[in-house]
Amino acid sequence: MNVETIISICLGIGLAASVGFRVFLPLFVLSLVSYLGVWDLNDSWQWLSSIPAFITLGVAMLFEVFAYYIPFVDNLLDTIAIPLAAVAGTAVVVSTASDLDPLITWSLAIIAGGGTASAIKGLSSTTRLASSTSTAGLGNTVVATIETGGSIVMSLLSVFLPVVSFIIVLMILYFLYKISKKFKTSKN
Repeated sequence: MNVETIISICLGIGLAASVGFRVFLPLFVLSLVSYLGVWDLNDSWQWLSSIPAFITLGVAMLFEVFAYYIPFVDNLLDTIAIPLAAVAGTAVVVSTASDLDPLITWSLAIIAGGGTASAIKGLSSTTRLASSTSTAGLGNTVVATIETGGSIVMSLLSVFLPVVSFIIVLMILYFLYKISKKFKTSKN
């Protein structure tokens, strides 16, 4: 495995984590950087760098970002965003991974990409639900702003500092592991 392959995997996993916060924002960023020639995608994913894909993802991103500022609509969006995040997390890893056997690429994409996006989306959905019940939805704008900011930061880190973004993803996943372990021990 060469350095370019490792960096491409780090990019994909970092973007998958970003998908856990906002589904369309990292896809929009990936479309933009591939359109501008900053990052080359796999041959079968070149369509993502087209103007129609860029516009479509940009519109979807704007709708998603603003819809999360509407209390209780945001909770409804989470019901469809969790499985969508798994698919998008898998897709970003597949689209960025280079020089790997297809079996390894898809296995890595499903486990690391889809798993990371789902884990982060699950935590953010749980946080929003807790905010909805404790603040009658009024605190959800704070949660939405943090999630959108997290998605922007992770997307940009993934593109420009992929190894750093991968390390942050490992830290986030460790944090999620510790939280889940704490909940399990408090239930017993």
